[in-house]
Amino acid sequence: MIQLLPVVIIITVKKIIVSIFISITSIVFLSLTSSRYAFSTSGCDEDCTKCHKLTSQEASDVLKSINIADAIIQNIQISPLKGLWEISIEKEGKKGILYVDFSKKYVVGGPIIEIKTAINETAERLPAPPVKIIPHSKIPIKDALIFGDKRAVKKAILFTDTD
Repeated sequence: MIQLLPVVIIITVKKIIVSIFISITSIVFLSLTSSRYAFSTSGCDEDCTKCHKLTSQEASDVLKSINIADAIIQNIQISPLKGLWEISIEKEGKKGILYVDFSKKYVVGGPIIEIKTAINETAERLPAPPVKIIPHSKIPIKDALIFGDKRAVKKAILFTDTD
């Protein structure tokens, strides 16, 4: 019985040391991943451009690497989501936004939506598509598929392909 006592004490001390190590590691991890330091362990202040840069040439190289080299870069700025660059592009008359992370390893496409307000931040930055107004008299309907009474006072025209 006397010989078992030191073994039990050693096992208990190891458990305490492991518990302390796990606690300290958890505290350090949580402090580094708070919202202020979500993308940087060095503690960037609110102006990410002090530490991070994305030149037009680097953005162009990113576009080439994902096979959209013929897109024209309109603007480069910090995105609403920390840790990403926002690249506004135009290709074949259509505008779009891509996001590149600060490490320049990943490209993200798609909307960034703020959860609290449900605002699509990406759509807010894109110009509204042009509205094309054509008088009814200019719309050719001789070959149209017509439902209902042809002599109706009110008519609706539905397009499935505007081009």
